[in-house]
Amino acid sequence: MSKKNIDAAYKLACERYADLGVNANAAMKKLLKIPVSLHCWQGDDVRGFENPEGDLTGGIQATGNYPGRARTPEELRGDIEFVLSLVGGSHRVNVHACYAEFPKGHKVDRDELCPSHMKNWIDWAKRNKLGMDFNPTLFSHPMFNGFSLSSRDKKIRNFWIKHTIATRRIAAAIGKALGSPCVNNIWIPDGYKDIPADRETPRKILNDSLDACFAEKFDPRHMLDAVESKLFGIGAESYTVGSHEFYMGYAVKNQKLLTLDAGHFHPTETISDKLSACLLFVPEILLHVSRGVRWDSDHVVILNDDLIAIAQELVRLNQFNRVHIGLDYFDASINRIAAWVIGVRAMQKALLYAMLEPIKLMAGAEKSDDLTSRLAWTETAKTLPFCAIWDKFCEDQDVPLDTEWLAEVKTFEANVLAKR
Repeated sequence: MSKKNIDAAYKLACERYADLGVNANAAMKKLLKIPVSLHCWQGDDVRGFENPEGDLTGGIQATGNYPGRARTPEELRGDIEFVLSLVGGSHRVNVHACYAEFPKGHKVDRDELCPSHMKNWIDWAKRNKLGMDFNPTLFSHPMFNGFSLSSRDKKIRNFWIKHTIATRRIAAAIGKALGSPCVNNIWIPDGYKDIPADRETPRKILNDSLDACFAEKFDPRHMLDAVESKLFGIGAESYTVGSHEFYMGYAVKNQKLLTLDAGHFHPTETISDKLSACLLFVPEILLHVSRGVRWDSDHVVILNDDLIAIAQELVRLNQFNRVHIGLDYFDASINRIAAWVIGVRAMQKALLYAMLEPIKLMAGAEKSDDLTSRLAWTETAKTLPFCAIWDKFCEDQDVPLDTEWLAEVKTFEANVLAKR
């Protein structure tokens, strides 16, 4: 589509939205200020750089063998840079501890990691004007025996406590170096495949382990702690130690960030309804935006009803200073670059769509108990010319339209990915 046609469609769309009291230009400007944290593990199927060919454990499973997986830190960061060239706005990158880099002959185990092992990531993020988020990697390791921080084995438990303490120090160093708080998110896959006889003890152990991990205090301008629940995992179908209720209680009691992953709840649950409730009691929320399909929690994010509902709630709450948005999925059955781009753009589209709703009309009708009008305005919003505003956003950010970016990915695949 030509610039002339994009601008003409945008002008008409703005007039249509203005008739309903919506400022489309203001919505685009607001979207620019909302970063989405790109998860590095989509690019290499959660392999990391400790043992890239090793087996994944702890309920982690990337399905498919599409060619072009990043094999080195340089390849992975290069892939992310290309993704960023196809999406507008300002963004962050989310890195797991298993992506640490070591000087030749100086590899250390996870409990001995320090900020120097993330120096290349920090320097790269600084050059690209990116914020960074971080995660301890409590899976795919010989010291994981089905349990980590909740293990009854003191040796195993202490290893993971030391690892988590190390990642908090790394996250604080990242945040200080980049001038933006680094969210350090803790997720553990601990649990049982079949029905346990004792559900309480592992949770008591996990509570004590977390207290030990969080004993050291850090400046919140540099590092923020988050804890993440899950309903079940592969090999932990009957019992997950870190349930939603456990982490909700822990986050409220200790005023930590609560992580809500869109794929970590029952298939009939949506996290959009949880946001307003949780924000009453926890200081901030970390969103891991994913797409659950039956048992799998990590399909590529698309612009579906669940994603739009999350964005609508975020926009209506208008507490973006207390909500951190990150993506979390991994699909090895399709082009990994495309998977990233589809997810980021879907998240941005959902936010822009929500910002363009005639919310004043909808909320005003609700306040006056005119529920008929509320429903009518809600339906009206669905057929407004959103695409014209999105195209203009892409044009202003000098990134390809939806009809154009795939061709660039195919070229990148032929020239770069196919040679790996």
